Amino acid sequence: VAKFTAEFFALAKSVKAALKSGSGSGSASFEQLVELNRSNKPLDANDQGVVQVVDWLWQYAFDQRASDIHLEPRREQGVIRFRIDGVLHPVYQLPMGVHSAMTARIKLLGRMDVVEKRRPQDGRIKTRNPRGDEVEMRLSTLPTAFGEKMVMRIFDPDTTVKNLDALGFSPHDAERWEQLVKKPHGIVLVTGPTGSGKTTTLYSTLKRLATEEVNVNTIEDPIEMIEPAFNQTQVQSHLDFGFPEGLRALMRQDPDIIMVGEIRDLQTAEMAVQAALTGHLVFSTLHTNDAPSAVSRLMELGVPSYLINATLLGVLAQRLVRTLCNQCREPDESTSRETLAELVKPWQVSGGYRPYKALGCVDCRMTGFRGRMGLYELLTVTEGFKEKVSKEPSIDALRRQAIADGMRPLRLAGARKVAEGVTTVEEILASTPPLS
Repeated sequence: VAKFTAEFFALAKSVKAALKSGSGSGSASFEQLVELNRSNKPLDANDQGVVQVVDWLWQYAFDQRASDIHLEPRREQGVIRFRIDGVLHPVYQLPMGVHSAMTARIKLLGRMDVVEKRRPQDGRIKTRNPRGDEVEMRLSTLPTAFGEKMVMRIFDPDTTVKNLDALGFSPHDAERWEQLVKKPHGIVLVTGPTGSGKTTTLYSTLKRLATEEVNVNTIEDPIEMIEPAFNQTQVQSHLDFGFPEGLRALMRQDPDIIMVGEIRDLQTAEMAVQAALTGHLVFSTLHTNDAPSAVSRLMELGVPSYLINATLLGVLAQRLVRTLCNQCREPDESTSRETLAELVKPWQVSGGYRPYKALGCVDCRMTGFRGRMGLYELLTVTEGFKEKVSKEPSIDALRRQAIADGMRPLRLAGARKVAEGVTTVEEILASTPPLS
């Protein structure tokens, strides 16, 4: 009951805000908005009521800090869900006629083919949030059994580009990361599963490096957010323009810093190595569980160990965990120091100790969490690590050497956040690999 009460008041607040800040056309009250949803008459993408509902949808998504908006067709009705802090939340149910009209309206704004419903389509929209800041949304449609499903990914500049402290870096890792990315040439990798914040970390880092004296070029699939400080290029697979071709073209553009969206194959890896060997600083991503596994992944792709040693500067593994809501969190007496010590054994959690637990309030949609923060594991390539890569490239041996060189595991970083009252033990267990 408390959860639905919070949802109702948040919904009513967002509708009023949308009506107040909107274009002035369309429904003039909440009652008219509800009446539109009850209507069985055919609706057009340009109907004033449809325009108002779409305005409300975006207003509500921005207000709730959603990263994705899902418009899903079901057998008898459409469903709207928001992904907030990595978790999907049901928001609204509406007749299929309204769902179809909303989808058509958004496709029209995204310069997509409104009539084509049999094939997936992609598009982009630029709009503004309540603060007046420009926000980009990437659109994706997919035909399903009950109609056309649409997902809108929201790229808010306030969440896409942050300083290292806001991202969640500890002072120890922030200092090591700053030293690493200021090297004149080499390869720096960011690794983690999909949705772990890799792109945010890279954009934030590149933004700090992109001065007037530096030429920063990116090759992405797709471009997640337009950043004026970068020269951004999108992969066009249907034109045989992939990451290797993009890298080859970028090499003739006098770059200082290159960001490759992802190293997926040997050809891309070889081009990245070649760029690093010729005096460029290259950033890219991989999908591995931890930092040492990135080296093994490069070897599996076919990159020789001597080239890894010659070019790789470091690897940053990361995860995102939900942070406790400051409005309703309470001290947690059940999480003792012994519990935390067992979690990170044989490591020790140093510093202060004041864990909190999640409760739930209107501000956090009764979840107890509001916002997310990164956990980081930074491996720097030393002479000792290079020797292991050449002679004993097992993951366990690489991990032991990386720890000896100053790497702190993801779970230890998470335990530190628990001790500081930022998140919970359950979040850490769900998001980080166990210590071996």
